[in-house]
Amino acid sequence: MTDAPNLGSGHPSEAVVAHILAQPGVQRVPSPKLTLFIRRHFLDAEMCAAVCDAVDATRRPSTVSDFNGDPTYRTSETGDLPPDDPLTIALNAKISAFTGLDPVHGEPIQGQRYAVGQEFKQHTDYFEPNGQDFEKYCGFAGNRTWTVMIYLNEPAAGGSTRFMAIDKIVKPETGKLLAWNNRRPDGTLNPATMHHGMKVRAGTKYVVTKWFRERPWGWAS
Repeated sequence: MTDAPNLGSGHPSEAVVAHILAQPGVQRVPSPKLTLFIRRHFLDAEMCAAVCDAVDATRRPSTVSDFNGDPTYRTSETGDLPPDDPLTIALNAKISAFTGLDPVHGEPIQGQRYAVGQEFKQHTDYFEPNGQDFEKYCGFAGNRTWTVMIYLNEPAAGGSTRFMAIDKIVKPETGKLLAWNNRRPDGTLNPATMHHGMKVRAGTKYVVTKWFRERPWGWAS
């Protein structure tokens, strides 16, 4: 493993990209509009099932910083994984090793559960500088830089993730990882990362998400 890039010293996306591409089984989505990677079978079925149980144990209605006047903008449930649980520690370690990102820049890891009909309409993971409560969410650790999302199961129908700018639809598969840079290579926010957690049509969808920030979050999470 290479040394973790220091996100506090700027936006070294090239170093992160090189580190991820050095991992086995990684596919880079061929688009100049955004930096997006896919890695199938990142987690095994046993670990995925354990994380699903952990999500269920703490799930609550998901929140967003701004619903854009639409109460159905995000209808999933969120489960906060206990940071001191061995499962959470192992999962965070795997994600940090995969990305090369310093874990002190990581937010506490979260899981999401989508029942039939639930979705997260098109959105970006970063916070708009002129958006509602920007200082509240970004004043300490800065904005989000990288997103890592892992599908924990395969719903019977629906639940894909669609990246709008490149019309790329990624179907859920147990253990499949997606990782993307929320910025362009020059460090500016990238609206081409707009994506839609599409409605589940049958069954239930579980994912787990890890976001990284410009500056240390405050503890190794």
